[in-house]
Amino acid sequence: MKNMRQFLRRNQGIATLEFVIVLPILLLLIFGIIEFGFAWYSQILLTNASREGARFGTLYTTVERDDPNGEVTTYVQQVLSAVDYPGTINNITCTGAGGTSGDLVTVQVSGTHEFPVLSSLAGLDVTINLRATTAMRHE
Repeated sequence: MKNMRQFLRRNQGIATLEFVIVLPILLLLIFGIIEFGFAWYSQILLTNASREGARFGTLYTTVERDDPNGEVTTYVQQVLSAVDYPGTINNITCTGAGGTSGDLVTVQVSGTHEFPVLSSLAGLDVTINLRATTAMRHE
Protein backbone atom coordinates (compact mmCIF):
# COMPACT_ATOMS: atom_id res chain seq x y z
CA MET A 1 0.00 0.00 0.00
CA LYS A 2 2.85 2.36 0.85
CA ASN A 3 4.51 1.73 -2.52
CA MET A 4 1.26 2.48 -4.33
CA ARG A 5 0.97 5.92 -2.62
CA GLN A 6 4.52 6.79 -3.57
CA PHE A 7 3.86 5.70 -7.16
CA LEU A 8 0.71 7.84 -7.40
CA ARG A 9 2.47 10.85 -5.86
CA ARG A 10 5.35 10.54 -8.28
CA ASN A 11 2.98 10.24 -11.28
CA GLN A 12 0.96 13.20 -10.06
CA GLY A 13 4.15 15.29 -10.07
CA ILE A 14 4.98 14.18 -13.60
CA ALA A 15 1.47 15.07 -14.80
CA THR A 16 1.79 18.52 -13.23
CA LEU A 17 5.15 19.04 -14.95
CA GLU A 18 3.70 17.99 -18.31
CA PHE A 19 0.78 20.37 -17.82
CA VAL A 20 3.14 23.26 -17.02
CA ILE A 21 5.10 22.54 -20.19
CA VAL A 22 2.03 22.24 -22.44
CA LEU A 23 -0.02 25.14 -20.98
CA PRO A 24 1.85 28.05 -22.69
CA ILE A 25 1.62 26.34 -26.06
CA LEU A 26 -2.09 25.68 -25.53
CA LEU A 27 -2.77 29.29 -24.48
CA LEU A 28 -0.84 30.64 -27.46
CA LEU A 29 -2.87 28.44 -29.77
CA ILE A 30 -6.20 29.48 -28.22
CA PHE A 31 -5.39 33.21 -28.26
CA GLY A 32 -4.05 32.89 -31.81
CA ILE A 33 -7.34 31.38 -32.96
CA ILE A 34 -9.32 34.14 -31.23
CA GLU A 35 -7.16 36.92 -32.66
CA PHE A 36 -7.25 35.53 -36.19
CA GLY A 37 -11.04 35.45 -35.80
CA PHE A 38 -10.97 39.18 -35.02
CA ALA A 39 -8.72 39.77 -38.06
CA TRP A 40 -11.20 37.88 -40.23
CA TYR A 41 -13.99 40.04 -38.78
CA SER A 42 -12.02 43.17 -39.70
CA GLN A 43 -11.60 41.86 -43.25
CA ILE A 44 -15.34 41.26 -43.49
CA LEU A 45 -16.03 44.83 -42.33
CA LEU A 46 -13.68 46.23 -45.00
CA THR A 47 -15.28 44.06 -47.70
CA ASN A 48 -18.77 45.16 -46.68
CA ALA A 49 -17.74 48.82 -46.63
CA SER A 50 -16.23 48.61 -50.12
CA ARG A 51 -19.38 46.85 -51.37
CA GLU A 52 -21.62 49.50 -49.82
CA GLY A 53 -19.47 52.25 -51.34
CA ALA A 54 -19.56 50.72 -54.81
CA ARG A 55 -23.32 50.31 -54.60
CA PHE A 56 -23.63 53.92 -53.44
CA GLY A 57 -21.40 55.07 -56.33
CA THR A 58 -23.48 53.30 -58.98
CA LEU A 59 -26.48 55.46 -58.11
CA TYR A 60 -24.83 58.71 -59.24
CA THR A 61 -24.82 60.07 -62.76
CA THR A 62 -22.49 62.75 -64.10
CA VAL A 63 -24.99 65.61 -63.94
CA GLU A 64 -26.07 65.03 -60.34
CA ARG A 65 -22.89 65.75 -58.36
CA ASP A 66 -19.69 67.79 -58.56
CA ASP A 67 -17.42 65.24 -56.86
CA PRO A 68 -19.12 61.84 -56.74
CA ASN A 69 -15.88 59.93 -56.01
CA GLY A 70 -15.29 62.11 -52.96
CA GLU A 71 -18.84 61.54 -51.77
CA VAL A 72 -18.41 57.78 -52.10
CA THR A 73 -15.17 57.96 -50.11
CA THR A 74 -16.94 59.93 -47.38
CA TYR A 75 -19.80 57.42 -47.40
CA VAL A 76 -17.37 54.49 -46.96
CA GLN A 77 -15.75 56.33 -44.02
CA GLN A 78 -19.20 56.77 -42.47
CA VAL A 79 -19.99 53.07 -42.95
CA LEU A 80 -16.74 52.05 -41.23
CA SER A 81 -17.35 54.54 -38.41
CA ALA A 82 -20.89 53.24 -37.91
CA VAL A 83 -19.65 49.67 -37.40
CA ASP A 84 -16.73 50.88 -35.25
CA TYR A 85 -13.96 49.36 -37.36
CA PRO A 86 -11.37 48.03 -34.88
CA GLY A 87 -8.23 48.65 -36.97
CA THR A 88 -6.66 51.59 -38.73
CA ILE A 89 -8.00 52.69 -42.12
CA ASN A 90 -5.09 53.50 -44.42
CA ASN A 91 -6.69 54.43 -47.71
CA ILE A 92 -10.07 54.63 -49.43
CA THR A 93 -10.19 55.19 -53.19
CA CYS A 94 -13.10 55.37 -55.58
CA THR A 95 -13.06 55.61 -59.36
CA GLY A 96 -15.88 55.75 -61.85
CA ALA A 97 -18.65 57.21 -59.71
CA GLY A 98 -20.75 59.66 -61.67
CA GLY A 99 -20.30 57.85 -64.99
CA THR A 100 -22.90 56.65 -67.43
CA SER A 101 -24.87 53.42 -67.53
CA GLY A 102 -22.59 50.40 -67.88
CA ASP A 103 -19.43 52.09 -66.57
CA LEU A 104 -17.58 50.47 -63.68
CA VAL A 105 -17.39 51.95 -60.20
CA THR A 106 -14.42 50.58 -58.25
CA VAL A 107 -13.98 51.13 -54.52
CA GLN A 108 -10.82 49.99 -52.75
CA VAL A 109 -10.43 50.11 -48.97
CA SER A 110 -7.22 49.21 -47.15
CA GLY A 111 -6.48 49.05 -43.47
CA THR A 112 -4.40 47.34 -40.82
CA HIS A 113 -5.27 45.01 -38.01
CA GLU A 114 -3.17 44.64 -34.87
CA PHE A 115 -2.96 41.47 -32.79
CA PRO A 116 -2.83 42.84 -29.22
CA VAL A 117 -2.40 39.59 -27.27
CA LEU A 118 0.10 38.03 -29.67
CA SER A 119 1.99 41.33 -29.79
CA SER A 120 2.28 41.47 -26.02
CA LEU A 121 3.25 37.79 -25.73
CA ALA A 122 5.85 37.95 -28.49
CA GLY A 123 7.07 41.43 -27.56
CA LEU A 124 6.67 42.53 -31.18
CA ASP A 125 4.28 44.80 -33.06
CA VAL A 126 2.26 42.17 -34.93
CA THR A 127 0.01 43.77 -37.57
CA ILE A 128 -1.32 42.67 -40.94
CA ASN A 129 -2.50 44.72 -43.90
CA LEU A 130 -6.03 44.09 -45.12
CA ARG A 131 -7.55 45.20 -48.42
CA ALA A 132 -10.95 44.91 -50.08
CA THR A 133 -11.89 45.89 -53.62
CA THR A 134 -15.36 45.93 -55.14
CA ALA A 135 -16.35 46.80 -58.73
CA MET A 136 -19.94 47.32 -59.87
CA ARG A 137 -21.54 48.64 -63.04
CA HIS A 138 -23.70 51.75 -63.19
CA GLU A 139 -27.37 51.04 -63.52
